Amino acid sequence: MKAKLYPRAWIVWACLSLAAAGAHAAAEANTAIKSASAAKAKKAARHRVVIQVSDGDPKKWQLALNNARNVQTELGQDQVDIEIVAYGPGIGMLKADSEAAARVEEAVGSGMRVVACENTMTNQKLSRSDMNPFIGYVRAGVVEIMEKQRQGYAYLRP
Repeated sequence: MKAKLYPRAWIVWACLSLAAAGAHAAAEANTAIKSASAAKAKKAARHRVVIQVSDGDPKKWQLALNNARNVQTELGQDQVDIEIVAYGPGIGMLKADSEAAARVEEAVGSGMRVVACENTMTNQKLSRSDMNPFIGYVRAGVVEIMEKQRQGYAYLRP
């Protein structure tokens, strides 16, 4: 009779152990989910803006850079993600010899992302050696803007 009790006790003990382990794992998973949610909420709390520059007018370039700087000043440099996307005639803003070159370098230095459309560069026969050395690149400027908007970025076109 005693031999039959031991297997039952073993089964009960095993079930209780598994239940305790499962509860512990669930609590850890819940903590991980809460941490991820908090991180996501913190990131979502940041302001994000994508600025389109597709005009060849240097005054528009300056306006775009002024807008970006004003956003950083008003909201706080560490509270906003800014990306300036130049394509089409606006690509001239990002050439190494552009009258906006120093301002572009300053923008990148302040934490902004400034990118050139590689499709435009190909169409205008520009190489990376023609461009401001501080900028980044995206395959398609229009698609980059679409993706940023999909990610919740505000859209600005000065």
